[in-house]
Amino acid sequence: MADASVPEGQYWFVGSFYPDRDPHDQTERFIADGIWENGFEDRDLDTVKSMKVGDRIAIKTTQVRKEGVPFDARGHAVPVMTVKAVGVVTANPGDGRSVGVEWTRLESPREWYFYTGRHTIWKVTPSHWMREALIRFAFWGEGQDTERFRNDPAWAKRFADQDPKPEQHFGWTAFYEEMATALLAYRDKRPKLLARLREMQERHEELSFLMDRDRRDNPMPLRDICPFTIMGTFNRGATPAKRTEIAAGWAELLGVKAPAPTSFDGIPLLNNQNSWFFPTAGTRQKDDIDSLWDVFEAAIAATGTSEDHERLRFAQAYSRARDIYRVGTKLTMGLFWIRPWSFVPLDGRSRQYLKTELMLDQDFFAADGSAYAQLLDTLASKFEDPQFAVHSFPELSWTAYLERDGRAAQPEAVARPESEDDDDPTPVSPQASYTVHDIVTDGCFIPEPALNSYLARWRSKKNLILQGPPGTGKTWLARRLAYALIGTRDNKSALRATQFHPNSSYEDFVRGWRPGSDGKLTLVDGPFLEMVERANARPDVPHVMLIEEINRGNPVQVFGELLTLIEAGKRSPRESLQLAYPRSGSESVHVPSNLYIIGTMNLADRSLAIMDLAFRRRFAFVSLEPNVNDAWEEWMAKRHNVAPEDLERVRHRFEALNDRIAEDPALGGEFRLGHSFVTPPAEEHVASFNDWFRGVVDTEIVPTLEEYWFDDTAKAVAATEALLDGFA
Repeated sequence: MADASVPEGQYWFVGSFYPDRDPHDQTERFIADGIWENGFEDRDLDTVKSMKVGDRIAIKTTQVRKEGVPFDARGHAVPVMTVKAVGVVTANPGDGRSVGVEWTRLESPREWYFYTGRHTIWKVTPSHWMREALIRFAFWGEGQDTERFRNDPAWAKRFADQDPKPEQHFGWTAFYEEMATALLAYRDKRPKLLARLREMQERHEELSFLMDRDRRDNPMPLRDICPFTIMGTFNRGATPAKRTEIAAGWAELLGVKAPAPTSFDGIPLLNNQNSWFFPTAGTRQKDDIDSLWDVFEAAIAATGTSEDHERLRFAQAYSRARDIYRVGTKLTMGLFWIRPWSFVPLDGRSRQYLKTELMLDQDFFAADGSAYAQLLDTLASKFEDPQFAVHSFPELSWTAYLERDGRAAQPEAVARPESEDDDDPTPVSPQASYTVHDIVTDGCFIPEPALNSYLARWRSKKNLILQGPPGTGKTWLARRLAYALIGTRDNKSALRATQFHPNSSYEDFVRGWRPGSDGKLTLVDGPFLEMVERANARPDVPHVMLIEEINRGNPVQVFGELLTLIEAGKRSPRESLQLAYPRSGSESVHVPSNLYIIGTMNLADRSLAIMDLAFRRRFAFVSLEPNVNDAWEEWMAKRHNVAPEDLERVRHRFEALNDRIAEDPALGGEFRLGHSFVTPPAEEHVASFNDWFRGVVDTEIVPTLEEYWFDDTAKAVAATEALLDGFA
C-alpha cells in the first residue's frame, strides 16, 4: 500500500440513474430510505452480494465535457465524475438487489476528472496511486492533483502540458468527434445528407462509388445512407488533401467548427472496393440502415456516461449491426472514427497487434457486443499501467500500423495505406457479385421475394435445411443461396460441401485420429473444423458449410458436442466447449457467427429415421415443391427455344403424374417428381425437346416409377403412357 492513510478494503462508486423509473435519478430516495438498489433484475447480482458491512460507498454520476473544467482541455472531451453522497454499508440481505447504507449528503457535489470508471457499479481498491487518490478525494475530502493525471500516459496525448511523444499527432480526433456529434442530429434528416452527397459527387470523382444497385444489379442513386458510410467517404484510399477537402464539405453542412484535419495519424482505412457499411438495395434488409444508426447513437450515448443501461443498449445494438451482411469487424473501424478515445478498431493490423504484441485472446475479434465491450474494458485498464506498450486507442491503432510494417515511429508515417482493411470481404482483385436475381437468371423458378425470405431466415437462424421430393433442385439451390449469402461465386474458400451417409461419423466430420504417413495416429480436423478456422480467420466474410443428404447419417452423433454450439444464440466465444479430441487440455472451440450451415434432405428416402428433435430445432426448414410453372415455361422457351405448345403439354402431363403419385396411399406428396426431371441443364444444347424428353422418361422417370410401384407394374405402365400421351 503506497499511503498508510488509505485503509485496506473495498470502496464502491455506484450510480443512481435508472431510466425505467420515475424519477430517473433515485439519489434522494436512496438517501431518505438509507439504501442503495441495483438497477437490474438479472445483472450484477453477485457483485452486489459481495458488498460487505463496513465498506465505503459513494453515489456518482458521469459525463464528458469540453468546457467548464479547471484546466485547458485542448478541444477534447474530458471524463467527469460527480460525487453526490458518501456512506457506509450497514446491511446486505444477500439477494443481490440492495444494501443498507448510512448516507452523508455532501454540501455540494464534487467533480473528479479523468479516472472515472466504466460501469454503474465500480469497485475500487487502493492498489495504485490513481485509485488511492480517488478514495482520498471521495471519502476524506482531499483535492485532486489534475496535473498529475493529465500528464499521465493514459491522458497525456490529449491533455498534457508537453506531448511525451510529439511524433504522434492525433489532432484529427477532435474534428472526428465533433463531426459524429453533429451527424447524429441528421438521423431524421437523411434526405439533406443525400442531397449534399450528390452535390459533392459532382465535385469529387472519388465519391462516385456511392451508387446503389437494384436486384438486377443495375446502378441507381442512393435513397438512404448510414452515418458510418458518410464518415467513410474521407476514410478510404485518397490523398490527404482530398480527404481533407471531402471532410470539410461535410463539416460545412453539419456546422462543425473544428477545422478539417490535414494529417490522419494511424486511422484504419476502408478498402476502396468495399467502402459501404450496408448492402446494396438488391440484398438489403429493411432495417439494416436503421440498425447502423442505432449503434451509432448508442455508441455516442455510452461514451458519455458509465451507466450500464447505456452500455447494455450499445452491446445489443452492436450485435445487431455487426451481423448485417458484409459489416462484421468493419463496424469497429466506424466506432473508432466517431469516438477514437473510446473504441478500438479491429481491422486486420490492429487484431494482429492485439494478438501477437499484447497477447490478447483472438476470440474477442469475432464476438458479439458484450464481448467487444469487455475487450474495451480490458484495454482501458491496461492503458493505466505505465509499463503497458500503448496508452490509448489512437496510439494502439497507430502503433499497430508501424509494428506490422517493422517501421520506426517517424513523423511522416501518419496514415495507413489505402485498402488497409485487410479482412475486407472484397479483395483487391474484383469479384463478380452474385445476388438473388442471379439465382433466378440461372434457372430457379421460385420468385425472388421467396428467395429473399429464405436468405433472411438463414441469416437469422444460421442453419437452414432445404427439404423436398427428388428432383426439386435442393443441392442446386443450396449452392446458389450460398453464393448469394457470400455475395460472389468466386470466393471458393468460403464454401465447402460434404455429404452424409449412414457411416458418417464425428471423427470424419469434426476431428479424429487417423494414421499418418509415418504409420502413427495423428489428430486430423474434419471439414467442419476446417471451415470454423477459415471463418474465424475472415470474420467479415460469410462462410458456408453445405451438407448434402444431411439426414442420411445420424446428425446428432456426427456433430457431437458442436450440436449445441451451432445454435444461433450460442455463436459466441463465451459458449465455447472442449472437443472430444482436444489438441491440448485447455483447447476449446466455438462456432463463429459468420459460419452458416445449409443442408439438403430428400423426403422420399424411406431408409431414414425420424430426425432428432434437438437437431431439428436448431435449423430453419424450407420445403421445395416441383415447380413446373409459368417461370419454368418462360425460362425453357428463352434458354432452350422450346415451343409453347410442347411446354404446355409436358406441364399438363407432368402435373397429372405428380397428382397420381400424391394420391397413392402407399406414396404421398413427398414422392412427387421435381422439375429437374423435365429441365435440361442450362449449358446443354437441346436440338429436339421432344426427343430429349422421351429419353428422360425412358432412362430416369420410368425406372423411378417402377421402383415406386414395384408390386404393381400396371400402375407404372399406365402412368408412363399417360405422361407420353401426345408425344410422337
